[in-house]
Amino acid sequence: MQFAESKNSRYEVPPTAGLPLYLSDLRPGSADLAAAIAQFLNVEYAQLESSGTAALVIALHALHDLAPTRHVVIVPAYTCPLVALAVAQCGLNLRICDLLPDSLSMDPIMLASLCDKNTLAILPTHLCGRISVVAPIQACARACGAWVIEDAAQALGAHVNGHSVGTDSDITIFSMAVGKGLTIYEGGILIARDATARAACAKASARLAPVRPLVECQRSMELAAYAALYRPSLLPLAYGKPLRRALQVNDWLDAAGDRFPARTVLHRPGKWRQAVGVRALKRLAAFQTSIREQALRRLPQLRAIEGVMPFEDEEGSGTWPVLSLLMPDRARRDAVLQALWGMGCGVSLPFVHALPDYTNLNEVIPAAAQEQHALPNARMLATRVLTISNSPWLDDATFASICSTLARICKQA
Repeated sequence: MQFAESKNSRYEVPPTAGLPLYLSDLRPGSADLAAAIAQFLNVEYAQLESSGTAALVIALHALHDLAPTRHVVIVPAYTCPLVALAVAQCGLNLRICDLLPDSLSMDPIMLASLCDKNTLAILPTHLCGRISVVAPIQACARACGAWVIEDAAQALGAHVNGHSVGTDSDITIFSMAVGKGLTIYEGGILIARDATARAACAKASARLAPVRPLVECQRSMELAAYAALYRPSLLPLAYGKPLRRALQVNDWLDAAGDRFPARTVLHRPGKWRQAVGVRALKRLAAFQTSIREQALRRLPQLRAIEGVMPFEDEEGSGTWPVLSLLMPDRARRDAVLQALWGMGCGVSLPFVHALPDYTNLNEVIPAAAQEQHALPNARMLATRVLTISNSPWLDDATFASICSTLARICKQA
């Protein structure tokens, strides 16, 4: 499959709605970003790590320290490959749970069958900032004595019943990577509900995440470059050109950003990047209100297209970095990608495959999950899902054009 060049090489919508940084955010300074985010989320405790994946690695090590006989982590079959790699990095064993049909949520019946005395943790995901119901997952965890770690990578600022998403579970992970709302280029936040888990997470971080000056220097330069380039006029160079190069050779993994190293480097984020994050954090609530209002205005246009099913929050109020939706079938999903992916309008994929279909995860994924008949709902979803950026830089006229393309393709046999 070949993809066309962007119609307008001077304009590029990012694949997700990240909070733009101001050059004034980059002035020298020192700050405690974890404390600022704890206040933002109205929680007692937040722990800063070098990425969302690093936060997950720290959390899993901490829980395994508390329950060394438990070694199984259950994850949804459609989620970021970094989740599976993090479990493997901790020396733990994966079990893969299918999703409910046409849903981003784990199948609670299958989940119950996977839980036993060896289960350390269950990881429900609030994918693309959409809030999933986690009560059935929490019930399964309580029944077998496991912990619940909510993967809320893109949901920093989401709320359920007036509280931050994840506060009813044992641990919650947020990401501050590029495009995840607030960013320090790479960063992660971990919140834990009780004092025992908090102490274990702090102890694991002190043991596993040292100061790495060279890594921090690289991240600082990347953050400065991001602040300069994250704008529609410069994104064709920073994002669009590599994207179109990957699509020209049919490399969907590179195009979707799905190639990851086997191990995540753990280190301590420096004070300057924390100061940048604290300054930007002051604008996050207003930014999220703006893009949420934009998403709610645009959802009816997607609902009106026969055959298109946009994903919405199952409860609470999520963040809206993207509008995620299901197409009727793979052929029409791929036809939309053929027409729009790489055209600068923010149409993309969340992840290319369900977890068992990434060849680099073959040694990590259980053999039973790799069978062709296994996990049918997650695999079907992976062939039908796509995302539309909810960046404020995607104007109404361009969004209407995207909807026209979706409607035209959905009418095709």
